[in-house]
Order: sequence, then structure tokens, then C-alpha cells
Amino acid sequence: MNKRQIKKDKKRLLIIESAVKVFARKGFYNASVSEIAREAGIADGGMYTYFGGKDDLLISLFEYKMEDILTRFNSHLKDISDPLIKLKEFIKVYFQLIQEDKNLAEVFQVELRQSSKFLKDYHNQKFIDYLNLIAGILQDGINIGFFNPAIDIDITKIMIFGALDEMARQWILGSENVYSLKDASEQAAQNLVFGLLAN
Repeated sequence: MNKRQIKKDKKRLLIIESAVKVFARKGFYNASVSEIAREAGIADGGMYTYFGGKDDLLISLFEYKMEDILTRFNSHLKDISDPLIKLKEFIKVYFQLIQEDKNLAEVFQVELRQSSKFLKDYHNQKFIDYLNLIAGILQDGINIGFFNPAIDIDITKIMIFGALDEMARQWILGSENVYSLKDASEQAAQNLVFGLLAN
């Protein structure tokens, strides 16, 4: 990779990190390209050298950050063979990520849903990869007799995602005084894993 490309990649990353802050602070609809450019310290027109507009920036932000998130999950899970422990670790890492970067969590949990382009037109492969991490854990558990073989993996992976997603969303939107993410992680792991066990 040449110096020009490295510089371009750094500028893209700077804009993405700036967009996370502005989207979390102002909301996707209320945030302007000018505000993101100002946060990044570049001219307004410079934004369009890297991104087609706010929706394109939001999608690029999602793809870039999800790549990091998937890498983190895989790093934590790769040496765990026990599917019970692996599922518990998946849940633990999920809530750790929420805790570590509330701005990004708010963008993912709230602001992504404000983009019609993201919801309707975007082929969300990174999200599919994320769901397939859960599916792989479930399949491993079924294969060795830990999880109930009657489980429908496609339905159950969505159920697990939905439960974790809603718990995180409630915390982000102001319920942090009701429960801690550590408590949420422990309760989710206990309740979800218990429901999956074979008789």
C-alpha cells in the first residue's frame, strides 16, 4: 500500500470516528455533513471525496466497525470448545462492547434504524456474519448433545440477538440506573443457556 492510499485510509477513518460522535450527539437525521466535517477538521467538500453522503457514511461506519467487532468476537471465542462457555462468553463480550463505547452503541442501536437506505437497500453481510457466529455456537452445542436438538437454529439465533439488542437499547436510552450491563450479561447468559439445554 502506497503513502497516498495510507493517507486516504486515515482520513476515511477520521471521518468515521467523527461521524460516530456527531450521530450519537445529534442523531442521524439532525446531524449535518458540515458538522461531521467540522468534527473531523476538514472542509465540507472534502467529505464527498470519501463518502457519497450521510447514508453512505453511516453504512461505511457500520461495515468498518462491524469488522472490528467480529474480529473481537472471534478472538475471544476461537479457543473455547465448550458451547455453553462459548455462548456465555459471546454474551459477555457483547455487553463489554456496549459498555466500552456508548457513542458507537447508540449509533448501532438507535441511529442505524433511522436510515431507510440502510434498512431497505443495503445487503447487510456483516450482520449475517454476526448472526452466524451465534448459529455456529448453537450447532456445536447440538452436535455434542448439550443443546436441545429440536432447536430451530435460524429462529433461535434471531431470538438471542433480539434479547441482547433490546437489553442494550434500554440501557443506552436511559435504563442504566435500573441494571448494570454486568448484571444484564449474567442474567442473559443464565436464562438463555438454561432454555437451550437438552433434557
